[in-house]
Amino acid sequence: MGEAGHDAPAAVKEGFPAWARSVEECEKRFGTDRERGLTSGEAAARLRAHGPNELLEHPGPSVLQLVAQQFEDTLVRILLAAAAVSFALALSSSAGALTLSAFVEPLVIFLILVVNAAVGVWQETNAEKALEALRQIQSDHAAVLRDGEWAPALPARDLVPGDVVMLRVGDKVPADMRVLRLVSSTLRVEQGSLTGETNSVNKTAHAVPAEDADIQAKECMVFAGTTVVNGSAVCLVVHTGMATEIGKIHSQIHEASQEDDDTPLKKKLNEFGEALTKIIGLICILVWLINVKYFLTFELDGWVPRNIRFSFEKCTYYFEIAVALAVAAIPEGLPAVITTCLALGTRKMAAKNALVRKLPSVETLGCTTVICSDKTGTLTTNQMSVSKLVAIGDAPGKVRSFKVDGTSYDPRDGKIYDWPAGRMDANLEMIAKVAAVCNDASVSHSSNQYVSTGMPTEAALKVLVEKMGVPEGKNGLSVDPSTLGCCRWWSNAAKRIATLEFDRMRKSMGIIATSKSGGNTLLVKGAVETLLERSSHIQLQDGSVVPLDEKSRKAVLASLHELSTKALRCLGFAYKEDLGEFATYDGEYHPAHKLLLDPANYAAIETDLIFVGLAGLRDPPREEVFDAIEDCRAAGIRVMVITGDNKETAEAICHEIGVFSPDEDITLKSFTGREFMALEDKKTLLRRKGGLLFSRAEPRHKQEIVRLLKEDGEVVAMTGDGVNDAPALKLADIGIAMGITGTEVAKEASDMVLADDNFSTIVAAVGEGRSIYNNMKAFIRYMISSNIGEVACIFLTSALGIPEGLIPVQLLWVNLVTDGPPATALGFNPPDKDIMKKPPRRSDDSLITPWILFRYLVIGLYVGVATVGIFVIWYTHGSFMGIDLTGDGHTLVSYSQLSNWGQCSTWDNFTVAPFTAGARTFTFDDNPCDYFQAGKVKATTLSLSVLVAIEMFNSLNALSEDTSLLRMPPWVNPWLLLAMSVSFGLHFLILYVPFLAQVFGIVPLSLNEWLLVLLVALPVVLIDEVLKFVGRCMTASGPKRRLKKQKGE
Repeated sequence: MGEAGHDAPAAVKEGFPAWARSVEECEKRFGTDRERGLTSGEAAARLRAHGPNELLEHPGPSVLQLVAQQFEDTLVRILLAAAAVSFALALSSSAGALTLSAFVEPLVIFLILVVNAAVGVWQETNAEKALEALRQIQSDHAAVLRDGEWAPALPARDLVPGDVVMLRVGDKVPADMRVLRLVSSTLRVEQGSLTGETNSVNKTAHAVPAEDADIQAKECMVFAGTTVVNGSAVCLVVHTGMATEIGKIHSQIHEASQEDDDTPLKKKLNEFGEALTKIIGLICILVWLINVKYFLTFELDGWVPRNIRFSFEKCTYYFEIAVALAVAAIPEGLPAVITTCLALGTRKMAAKNALVRKLPSVETLGCTTVICSDKTGTLTTNQMSVSKLVAIGDAPGKVRSFKVDGTSYDPRDGKIYDWPAGRMDANLEMIAKVAAVCNDASVSHSSNQYVSTGMPTEAALKVLVEKMGVPEGKNGLSVDPSTLGCCRWWSNAAKRIATLEFDRMRKSMGIIATSKSGGNTLLVKGAVETLLERSSHIQLQDGSVVPLDEKSRKAVLASLHELSTKALRCLGFAYKEDLGEFATYDGEYHPAHKLLLDPANYAAIETDLIFVGLAGLRDPPREEVFDAIEDCRAAGIRVMVITGDNKETAEAICHEIGVFSPDEDITLKSFTGREFMALEDKKTLLRRKGGLLFSRAEPRHKQEIVRLLKEDGEVVAMTGDGVNDAPALKLADIGIAMGITGTEVAKEASDMVLADDNFSTIVAAVGEGRSIYNNMKAFIRYMISSNIGEVACIFLTSALGIPEGLIPVQLLWVNLVTDGPPATALGFNPPDKDIMKKPPRRSDDSLITPWILFRYLVIGLYVGVATVGIFVIWYTHGSFMGIDLTGDGHTLVSYSQLSNWGQCSTWDNFTVAPFTAGARTFTFDDNPCDYFQAGKVKATTLSLSVLVAIEMFNSLNALSEDTSLLRMPPWVNPWLLLAMSVSFGLHFLILYVPFLAQVFGIVPLSLNEWLLVLLVALPVVLIDEVLKFVGRCMTASGPKRRLKKQKGE
């Protein structure tokens, strides 16, 4: 397919620079004849040799491979192992009497894994759509010369190097081709999607002298996927399939997609998972070592063990404890909560016009360190507008200058300063007439905005005419905003009857118009220097015409120089009334019409002109961009502008929007793409502080910049809209496509789409990303601290030798359901006010600092003591801190009996009285020792309730890392209060619905017992408040110590 896997043509093999060779040399090299084309036999042979003219389809991973990839995550593997062991234990413990409750835990874990894998596979299947979108922009058919005859609709996939193709207006170019000859006077191609250029470009058959020319400079080449907007030409196919420029981009997208890196958060979670695996392993071994005396006993005879006794039942029991420990240590609900938080983040961003296509991008945005932005349409409006109008003064050598406001095609946007409204002089009238009538563009009102059709520069002139008004002083704007009244007025006053099309040689366009009085006038616009050379007179302010002397010429050229130094694109206006044989021209039957058929005559017709003025146009920067770049600077984010535009224009815009300061020396900060690639030490340049500019950038330049930045540890956000941007978008940490001007290829390759194409939206999204990350960090710390508490609970249970207080299915319920709503609600914490005044976090910053880890170890230890403590209190105390616990009639035992419950069968005269729990009564007449197994149901319920209550109160601690609840009270996040209510409600549900209570092995609690639960749970808030106070003191003393050290030095 393409040219892969086949012998390339000789010209292609040798990298033949067709753009730098004459038409005759190209014909000879490709073995073709422009008059007859290839023979059918030769074309068929070349098709077999070079393959069809289409892009490769890279086979993606199979569904099974995608599913397997979802289990490469460390946390997922731990969960999978825990589920498998849990399933095996459930089978062995319920042999002969299978019950649903025994399998709840493994089934829930497996369900989590299935959902997680399904979401992952769904995201992966969307990843390669950019390549499919790229294939969609290829042409389907082409008019090809074969055997001396034109085949009007040959399938484009059958094109081969050496084919001769006819291109017409509206055609999509089917391959990379060398222009052989122009059929019309001009050929204009829209190749902005490939190069990033704002305007369509003129093509010629003349060779380009530079063999290493960039795409924009190859004026005799047309490229696959671009569109002919004006004229027609005969071209020679040079490259097909994957050898075309669009084919190279296809390869680059595929390569970039293979280099997708994990997000900073995923890397941290993987590191956490690996550390967790080691910790769980160590704790499990420790638990077994502590309890080995209960299932393995022996006597030592010297060094030889004798009378070895092993209890498989007790060994299995402590193995179950180890599994419970694993379940407690793993935050099973974390993947679901992260996904929920990121999804909520995408909704917030969508409200700010940032549409996130890939969930992890939300978090990655928060640690963006470099934004590589395109210029056109992102930093600028992508709507050309006139910013300066220069008219002739009241005497030779004098000019008048008018500042023009406005950044869009809306004629109501901005005004002309110092404008003689309703009193336009003759000179200004003529400028308006030329700008309105010698113009092929149109501006219309659609969907609450003005859009242009045709050349952007011409559309800007039409908007200028609307702002100028009409001679009578009437408001030219019609009632219907979809039609431009002033331009319509001028079109009625001067009817166009002939057009002298623009070409690159004379650099002008002219039209012959007839007025209502019947006289013909030639109206011309074009390059100012060219019009001045062809002008013999100049029109003054009052309309009088005087010879164009040196003084007047210098005045006009001085104005031109002033506008050019501000990177404005200048157009001059001129007219001619003495038309000679065209004075009576009225259409194609006039004798002079034959002169218009040959474009070579146009320059002679456009001589002895009367020069009337000039306009300076530009693609203006967006108003809000300056402040957005200042926000980036304050946030420690560097802005690099990478554009396909020319260097001078890009530099002027960068000075204006604040990438560079007004007087900054940018000699070492502004490079063309080719200059950058020629540098030996590129990384040193990219490490420079402040902004950087890369102009005339091609796709490979953008990719190289992104690659080098990523190698240096930067987190790169890259914007783009064209096909040429897709590889860099794919390679960047965050690819950002334009929603309005962006191609489908760019959107599919991106992680985020800007609905308004606005740079300031990126900055707002970065702020939102930082806020979301802070909130995610809060709930991750909350969930991990909760898990530390659960581990401490089980470890203490095992170390003390008391009966198991919590079973795995209860821990799973707490981790998934009870902890889930508060953790999700923490995602709604209000953002810090100074969030965009802090430097970006490093992508390798740890989620949990040593101090935070110490804090949560203290909290976790308290959780363990509280949950185990209340279990012990129920068995050993009739009351605690004034709360009576004997209402259910349960039997009290000593702590010694509780910690040695395994020896119960050896105790003499040990009896247990029946006790009630809800509607159930528990009796132990047959086996009193069952009091420590079936009879622990009330103590287990108290432990579970304390765990739930402590974790609800602990979620309040997570509102802020260091701020006290007195300064940040719970109601700053009402969602958290609602979530706590939901979690308590769910806990009440499993307590007081008999079926659920039986599944979870718990019973209802009395009022006194609930008072005890709250009494034991509340101190967690006080403990963390003390730890936060210590943390604030440490943070405050740090800068003071550094300051003293600096003074001492």
